[in-house]
Amino acid sequence: MDAKYGRTGITKQAIVFSLVCLLSSVPAFPQDTDYTFRTSAEIVLVNVTVRDKDGNPVRDLRRGDFTVLEDNKAQQVLSFDLENTDMVLPNAASELPLLNSTQPKPVNNPESESALKNRRLIVLFFDLSSMQPDEIERAVFAAVSYTDKQMTPADLVSIVSLGNQLTINQDFTSDRAQLKKMLQSFSAGSAEGFNTGSTGSTEGTADTGQSFTADETEFNIFNTDRRLEALRSVADKLAHVDEKKSLIYFSGGMDRTGIENQSQLRAATNAAVRANLAIYTMDIRGLQAVVPGGEAQNASLRGTSPYSGKSVSGAFDTNASTQETLVTLAGDTGGRAYLDSNDFGKVFAGVQQDTSVYYLLGYHSTNPARDGRYRKITVRVNRPGVKLDFRRGYYAPADFQHSTHEDRERQLEEELQSDLPSTDLQVYLGVSYFRISNNKFYVPVSLVVPGSQIPFTRNSDQDRATIDVLGVVTDPDKRPAGEVRDTVKLAINTSELVQSKNVQYDNRFELTPGKYHLKFVIRENQTGRIGSFETDFTIPDLKSVPVKMSSVVLANQLRTPSRKKTDNPLSRDGSEIIPSVTHVFKANQHLYLYYEVYDPARITASGAAQQDIHLITNVAFFRGKSKAYETPLVISHQLNAPDRHASVFQLDVPLSQLKPGFYTCQVNVIDDAAGQFRFPRLAMLVRP
Repeated sequence: MDAKYGRTGITKQAIVFSLVCLLSSVPAFPQDTDYTFRTSAEIVLVNVTVRDKDGNPVRDLRRGDFTVLEDNKAQQVLSFDLENTDMVLPNAASELPLLNSTQPKPVNNPESESALKNRRLIVLFFDLSSMQPDEIERAVFAAVSYTDKQMTPADLVSIVSLGNQLTINQDFTSDRAQLKKMLQSFSAGSAEGFNTGSTGSTEGTADTGQSFTADETEFNIFNTDRRLEALRSVADKLAHVDEKKSLIYFSGGMDRTGIENQSQLRAATNAAVRANLAIYTMDIRGLQAVVPGGEAQNASLRGTSPYSGKSVSGAFDTNASTQETLVTLAGDTGGRAYLDSNDFGKVFAGVQQDTSVYYLLGYHSTNPARDGRYRKITVRVNRPGVKLDFRRGYYAPADFQHSTHEDRERQLEEELQSDLPSTDLQVYLGVSYFRISNNKFYVPVSLVVPGSQIPFTRNSDQDRATIDVLGVVTDPDKRPAGEVRDTVKLAINTSELVQSKNVQYDNRFELTPGKYHLKFVIRENQTGRIGSFETDFTIPDLKSVPVKMSSVVLANQLRTPSRKKTDNPLSRDGSEIIPSVTHVFKANQHLYLYYEVYDPARITASGAAQQDIHLITNVAFFRGKSKAYETPLVISHQLNAPDRHASVFQLDVPLSQLKPGFYTCQVNVIDDAAGQFRFPRLAMLVRP
């Protein structure tokens, strides 16, 4: 097990890895087209919309009128159905528990098929965590107006909201009174604390009079992942229903930071496609006017950008970036994005038009290979002058057990080179940095996989599983700065111990200051499911930083180091900190915070020793805008890691001091001798 640095001339280093079972901490919870598809067992389902030259739906086609080709080979259409919502009678079934049911209804259940026949299934998803109070009011008003004026007998509507948690407010119903009652119960302040944070720059921002502007980029990434995971959860809930479903996502925009949220975005869209769920995104901010000097209710803007035009340009760029993810969600799932409009009723009319009439075709593929390759679908109809819309292809299932060793290695390499992440296996990654010399940093990397996703096989008296790991760090010129290839063998007395917990893999690199791109691919070797995670990260040049700090590591577990002598900064005084990747903890645990301060200023007062310093630190926990708890001050007068010119802090906080919920953890560090300070912030969740 070696970390291979040969390409960059760095000496090979032995991997330091661990597999740690942690308490379960994974949160539970494009173009305009009229089509989608899903695969169920061996059946491929394709939605086809047929319109005449005037754009009117064609309703009188039969099975024999369609020809389906897969990779230019004819397929036999085994199932054929016409969904026509105009045929629903006013006295049709008014309640269908599809979201709250504990057991999914079988697709071939006649009673279920009859209730869903020719029905339009609509999910109203209110992302309260991204909307301001006035935007919530607009979204609710638009939905109430739809129930009063646009809702038809074919419409079965459910209501889902994301505030402090994902909530199914109302399962599918056609009861207008019940829907309006639920809509009017929304609280404008139910998601306080999840608004988009600042990025640390003060240029062009409102002058609030605060002494510093925090960099909350990581907090923003956390929020976006949380919203995408909520959409994925809703899609998974509806995957057992073959009929086309539409989700209207009311949002105040969704900001995606580079590629950090790409993995979760891919997972959400894939889940929606598999569930035959089209997402229609509505930017409830409407048509916005950008004022050069800032809005009247805000303070004057800082810097020179209000006078150079950059503030207006920046406002347009910010608005566009928050709409980009909405467009991707809609386009990749067969929905539409409704942006820059104050007519919020358009989205409901669009959903009704797109789901009024469509044909549902099903066939068994004549290609038995389970190779995971893309298969092109072509649908033809023997009627001239009509326009067809349908999904153009799908990825075939892959049979991992029949692949060779070379195929498996190639699979990992191809996934590592792929521009799109793989999401069949959930992977979470955390990275940090600690200075070990003037121009070298120790960079620990932790990957987490939910234990429930790792299948074990029984061998003798133990359950066994293996995991393949492949990772690479590249510089801005895409040159490798470090590589990892590892196979980890798990052997435990019972796999039940892992099912409700997480498996964590720890590794490390030694790098110089600069910008890097990190990507890891993990595969479990029973079914061959793959997950990947990639992110950009920067190791700062601390020479130009007033208060030179390492990353802040949050943890809830300690362990005995495998070796007495190690260069791992997280290993001190006979114990080693296991970094938490998800920052999710339980109230009965202890929270350990680890960070280092380098080259603090020396005290120059008369009588002070040459090595005297004066560092003051503590941690504060904020819930929304209120401070919930603050630790006592810790004062350091001496360097306790003199070989690295570092003062090391390891704080122990009993989480029983905090009520369950989401928090912003702010680490306060003051170099009193230099008159400088730093206040890094991290998001975390405390569970009951």
